[in-house]
Amino acid sequence: MKSFADLTPSAERIVDATEGLIQTLGYNGFSYEDVAKIVGIRKPSIHHHFPSKMELGAVVAQRYTHRFRQSLLHIEGTLSKAPARLLAYAGLFESTYETDRRLCICGMLGAEADALPDEINQEVKRFFSINLDWLTMVFAAGLDAGTLRSTAAAAELAEAYLCTLEGALMVSRGLPQAHGPKRSASVFLASVVV
Repeated sequence: MKSFADLTPSAERIVDATEGLIQTLGYNGFSYEDVAKIVGIRKPSIHHHFPSKMELGAVVAQRYTHRFRQSLLHIEGTLSKAPARLLAYAGLFESTYETDRRLCICGMLGAEADALPDEINQEVKRFFSINLDWLTMVFAAGLDAGTLRSTAAAAELAEAYLCTLEGALMVSRGLPQAHGPKRSASVFLASVVV
């Protein structure tokens, strides 16, 4: 399987277009024809770079996970207190939503997990594992430092916060007066920040 790091400029444009399609329509909601129209190429050109939709979907999820991980490292390197890190984390979801009400790719793929190839599901699991590990670390540090308070364990808070943000993306898309995940994050954090 290809790695996102080995993409040619043409393959990169295909992955960019597919990312947007997955964020708006889901994996099962787009075809190579849709990608070809966006990129301005013919379907055989897509097959040249990605012989199967599974391979394309896996590369999209892999690249998204990598970029998200880089964002987590940036937050970690620039913000020292747990509340600020958690708010910045919510900002990642908010900025995704602000782009045409898009959803997190791995959240969208997670909703389709029963209908996806194993290669894509493995990348989705990796995304959520990275995020839960990072959030657990942030919540644990905040609880230890006294900047956060809760009777729940750090791992439980991490899962609840991630579910809050992923769910807020989906629910916001369905509401006429959508607020995005920022409001949900603020309500959640108000209950744990000292």
